[in-house]
Amino acid sequence: MSTVVRGKAWRVASHGDPARVVQMREMAWPEPGHGHILIRVRTAGAGHPDQLIATGHFPGLPGPPTGLGAEAAGEVVATAPRSAYRIGDQVLGLTAVDSGWGGLADYTYLQEQGTMRIPDGMADEEAGGFAVGFRTAYAGLVDRAPVEKGQYLVVLGASGSTGATAVQLGRALGAHVVAVTGGPGGRDFCLRCGAETVLDRHAGNLAAQIRAATGGHGADLIYDPVGGTAAVAAMGGLVRNGRIALVGVAGGLPAPIDPLVLLFANLTAIGVYAGGYSAAQDAAAWEALARLARDRKIRTPVGAVRSFADVPDLIATLDNSPPGKVVVRVAV
Repeated sequence: MSTVVRGKAWRVASHGDPARVVQMREMAWPEPGHGHILIRVRTAGAGHPDQLIATGHFPGLPGPPTGLGAEAAGEVVATAPRSAYRIGDQVLGLTAVDSGWGGLADYTYLQEQGTMRIPDGMADEEAGGFAVGFRTAYAGLVDRAPVEKGQYLVVLGASGSTGATAVQLGRALGAHVVAVTGGPGGRDFCLRCGAETVLDRHAGNLAAQIRAATGGHGADLIYDPVGGTAAVAAMGGLVRNGRIALVGVAGGLPAPIDPLVLLFANLTAIGVYAGGYSAAQDAAAWEALARLARDRKIRTPVGAVRSFADVPDLIATLDNSPPGKVVVRVAV
């Protein structure tokens, strides 16, 4: 390839209403530096973090203009020296969105340590929305708060893209999975993802619902990408010595956990962040996820596929999306 490739990208021009500030720009992508590969994007995932980037509420990112889309899939077009990948490889992975380069573009940089080859049989739409949810779920359910076969795993926000991957991975790991949603609309979706029981957190005392759904045992582990009062309500259903994995704040606020509740019930709150792992740890995680995907024990919970032209409206209306992962088809 030439030293620079050119194409179009959706960029956040300034912070504000995504329908207004997310704008198409002509861009140039130089050859990648160490630790990154450059791909031509076919599909990319979109999610709540993109709203936060557009509105200026995502911490630690460079100011506008900046890119959108933390995950993407496509064909490698350039690599840095000594890369494990080759031009033409079909890959999926985590983008360099933290450096201003997102996946909602004709081309993007992937973090080599956050990349894997697309398993045989995986559709483009699944590949584009695989990386963030499943790498986070692996960090939570294997690395940070390992769930054991036969344990009761309660997943909050289970019909969302992050929760749905935890439902699938938890089931693949042998847990009994209880899905919790914010209404009845995601029930069938969660059952298709592998949940054994689906609870509506607005349908009465959530702790009592959890105890009833587990035959009186209670939850061994809660996977919480929601935060806020939902997490506190669910914690009443934990067994003594139970754990809650704090994964995200999709509800807008962190869980207001009382340390005395943790103390007297011998509970543990565990932070989960899928970044900062060593190369060896990441390689082991991606290898395990690729194996599960090849065996069809996990698959991206695609809820909607949108066109590249739809991105500003898509980002503005993500809160009204159907259950599952929203994926953008960038190129044919």
